[in-house]
Amino acid sequence: MNTTTAPRGVRLIITLTGRRNAGKSSLINALVDQEVAIVSGHPGTTTDPVGKHYELHPIGPVTFFDTAGLDDYGTVGLQRMAATRKVLRRTDIAMLVVTEQGMQQEEKRLLKELSDMNLPVIVVFNKTDITTPSQEDLEACSGHSIVTVSATTGENIEELKRFIIATAPKEMIEDPLLVSDMVKPKQTVLLVAPIDGAAPKGRLILPQVQVLRDVLDANALALTVKETELEAALSALKEPPALVVTDSQVIHQVAEIVPDSVPLTTFSTIFARYKGDLPKLVHGASSIDDLEDGDTVLMYESCSHHAVDDDIGRVKIPNWIKKYTGKDLTFELFAGHDLPEHLEKYSLAIMCGGCMSNRSEMMRRIRDLNAHNVPATNYGVAISKVQGVLDRVIQPLGM
Repeated sequence: MNTTTAPRGVRLIITLTGRRNAGKSSLINALVDQEVAIVSGHPGTTTDPVGKHYELHPIGPVTFFDTAGLDDYGTVGLQRMAATRKVLRRTDIAMLVVTEQGMQQEEKRLLKELSDMNLPVIVVFNKTDITTPSQEDLEACSGHSIVTVSATTGENIEELKRFIIATAPKEMIEDPLLVSDMVKPKQTVLLVAPIDGAAPKGRLILPQVQVLRDVLDANALALTVKETELEAALSALKEPPALVVTDSQVIHQVAEIVPDSVPLTTFSTIFARYKGDLPKLVHGASSIDDLEDGDTVLMYESCSHHAVDDDIGRVKIPNWIKKYTGKDLTFELFAGHDLPEHLEKYSLAIMCGGCMSNRSEMMRRIRDLNAHNVPATNYGVAISKVQGVLDRVIQPLGM
């Protein structure tokens, strides 16, 4: 997969953090062997987080984020630190870069903050051409991976890459698991892909493309149709398909056509397992039954897109839920990498499928919502719930 064209949702995100002038920019340049980050002896050169794509074997596409120092001050400095923390919330691995001064109170505070975020941390003692960490420094990092490097001379940069590979979440090393565990070679998988008005012209949406590729990688046979051609496709097959995967928006229509004996699921449910915690999202969907008049539901989308008249998050799902519950509910849509503030006001959060998010982002959102006692589910699971077919669509995924 090309490093510049790989979907953002399948990249490993590695963020370098630390105080100003710790050598974070120099370290990124050394890691990618290019002059991609501005290097200066003046503290605070890096302002907004800057990402650099790179191919790290055997992981594949990764993005290194260079961030502003977390010891910045003043109004602008606080804004820079807030931007850095936003990047950290969608990070897979954090690298705490330590200066030649060693583990001072600022570094210890940062290390605790990263640990509290449940991030795997690599403590990188930079500038070993000037000094090396003391025993006290090493003890302050107990329980975390520690590497000593020199971004200036290149010492131990390859060792640091090996630490990154060893620290990477297993799902970034292992082959992605979408549908390949549900089908065997030469079996037929029928993909139902309505032409979504919000989809880019001339293309399928990303989850459909990724599932299609996974079917091909499993050496199975992929047949893609619109919902209007589903009956004709089933009739044309000599044997029933091993699996039918449909867009959630037409799950009710598709479920009526596909025989009960044929496994049926949705793209969104597959991605709920692939990128999130499917059991928690299914449990979150059960909270739809507990909604009361006056409750507010968060409709969360991880990326912005042009809204259409029958937009899934703004129109369709709210209408389906209102009809299902018969309650007077308020729906608030929020789009962006990060969750909105004041989560406690929501009775339920329904997230998009996260095609442009990685697993760490999705899992952290679920944890943040649950920490505020907000049940979380996603678009596809919620749709299947209110359409009365949730038990059927989760069955092929082992639930």
